[in-house]
Amino acid sequence: MAGSRDTDKTDKFYSGYSKIFVAIDCIIFGFINNDLNILLFKRDIEPEKGKLSLIGGFVQEKESPEDAAQRILLNLTGIKDVFLEQLFAFGEPERDPGERVISVAYYALLKAQDLDNEHVELHGARWCPVNDSTDLIFDHNEMRDRALLRLQRRAKSRPIGFELLPRKFTIPQLQSLYETIYQKKFDNRNFRKKLLTMNILEQLGVKDKTGSKKGAYLYRFDKEKYDRFLREGFLFNL
Repeated sequence: MAGSRDTDKTDKFYSGYSKIFVAIDCIIFGFINNDLNILLFKRDIEPEKGKLSLIGGFVQEKESPEDAAQRILLNLTGIKDVFLEQLFAFGEPERDPGERVISVAYYALLKAQDLDNEHVELHGARWCPVNDSTDLIFDHNEMRDRALLRLQRRAKSRPIGFELLPRKFTIPQLQSLYETIYQKKFDNRNFRKKLLTMNILEQLGVKDKTGSKKGAYLYRFDKEKYDRFLREGFLFNL
């Protein structure tokens, strides 16, 4: 009965308007092998079957765009509580040759080490360096570029880069991450000095020696201390 009432309302109030599909596309960033990557998959339906695409789907009748994005991320990654932010609505009339589709894009940051790679591969997804993802379907290249610009802006005022790192990391790893985000090199000494004077990292007293015999100390991000500084007007800016 509820379905028939909804249909009656549609017929009564909106019968003169065309129906439009609402989709979600997710730009999912991960930091792998000292490079910024995004999750892509080969599209398994027409149009553009077999071509590289962002991860996405349609908003269901009883869910919000935010709920749909959370569902899509959970189904693909199996991870909850992922950093997620709405990016932009893409609605050019001819953007999807299949139907009239408006897509609400979100970007997400996750720790690649937390992923169950077998689970992700079952969905046909794989990591691809951002700079190599140049031939995506529809307007997905524009979505990726907008997401990277948003990430760069957010990283200038908030330590969201830590969402991409392992929970324990070295200063060189952190520097490499921010160099890939900003697409530029930092002076090693100045980067370390500026970061450590912020007093938001905790040294763990253990070294990672996978890169050299001398090794580099492992750190972790102190979110409680950062949140306290934030309330006092602290600005994260590298």
